[in-house]
Amino acid sequence: MAFKLVSAAASHVGRVRSSNQDSGYSGYQLFFVADGMGGHAGGEFASALSSQRIAQIDANYATSDDAGAAMLNVILEANHTLTETVANHPELSGMGTTFSGVIFVGEQAMVGHIGDSRVYLYRDGSLRQITKDHTFVQRLVDLGRITPEEALVHPRRNVIMRVLGDTNEVPQLDAEVLDVLPGDRWLLCSDGLCGYVSDEIVERNLGSSESAEEITDVLIGEALEAGAPDNVTIVIVDVLSDAGEVAAEPVAKYVGAAENEIVIEERKGRKSLGLLNPRILVDIFRSSEEATDFQPESEALLDKFQRETVKKLRWRRVRQLATVLVLVAMVTGGLYLGYQYTQTKYYVAENNGHIAIFKGIREQLGPIKFSQVYQETKYSVADLPAYQQGQVNNSVFATSVDDANRIIKEILKAAANG
Repeated sequence: MAFKLVSAAASHVGRVRSSNQDSGYSGYQLFFVADGMGGHAGGEFASALSSQRIAQIDANYATSDDAGAAMLNVILEANHTLTETVANHPELSGMGTTFSGVIFVGEQAMVGHIGDSRVYLYRDGSLRQITKDHTFVQRLVDLGRITPEEALVHPRRNVIMRVLGDTNEVPQLDAEVLDVLPGDRWLLCSDGLCGYVSDEIVERNLGSSESAEEITDVLIGEALEAGAPDNVTIVIVDVLSDAGEVAAEPVAKYVGAAENEIVIEERKGRKSLGLLNPRILVDIFRSSEEATDFQPESEALLDKFQRETVKKLRWRRVRQLATVLVLVAMVTGGLYLGYQYTQTKYYVAENNGHIAIFKGIREQLGPIKFSQVYQETKYSVADLPAYQQGQVNNSVFATSVDDANRIIKEILKAAANG
């Protein structure tokens, strides 16, 4: 069965970052995201260079094996390009990028992944995460040393173990071949989305009847609503049956840093790379932001990061307990002050059939009363005319004990005058 692919892609710098180090590509058979890392503009160059090289394998393949071989080869070539670029431009030392992509081949999809960007599949009303993050916290979760909830607050959650770029490590690409069905909706995203927007929200939006382009915009908005401290890049691919009508023919599209042209600039006899993007000029004068860091996996680092998790969680529990105690103290203090205020009030009402003075207010909260009898007189309510009985039964508020006694005298005087 042949399928038609309808896609949409978008990238946003977010609310905190000064430049967009993400790249994305929405093509004909190939779709991917790349999240750059490195100081200043290094992340932009890494994701842009890699994306523009990897996009060249966007073609029809006879088998998924052919597609997988093409993807692996181009990943190695992109990695070599980044290494060579750093050798020629030392100012970009340490730059790298993640990669998460899908090539569609007939009724199958070849998924390739390295880093902490993600690929999801929404099918039959359920969202499934296809890729697994190559991060230290994910490794700690896999080993059972920390829980997924602890991973969310880990101080080293931005440390990844696999990247393309300026490292001594040979890229290790996770690859998987999956069957494709009409009605499938694929989501590829950087951690600017999955790190801050819950899977429940993502699943609900992917399950809507809106178009891929509309859902892409909505999910970008969800990330911005969540604060968007990181760049956000999203690619959505809808799989339609060949008989389905498509409004427009597919067009290859870059988003994020890959949209910009990479140029070689010569200044004072020295060649340097540049992106035709004015935000880089701003980025040079900004302090460094929280960024993804690369560390090769080792048992020593796993132990170190686990200790950091335990320490952070211990202090978080202490802070939570302190917060609860402060809130309890504030609520208790507020209730006490409120009760003390009620005890400055008085009112005249009936008690045991007699006119009485009450201290406090007549209102009560469930079984809790805010008044008690201050003084019960010898005067019977039943001896009063109907109007004065109504006054006493409905309560007459007073500002003080003297004021309450004055009210009682007026009620008795009015009753005596008939």
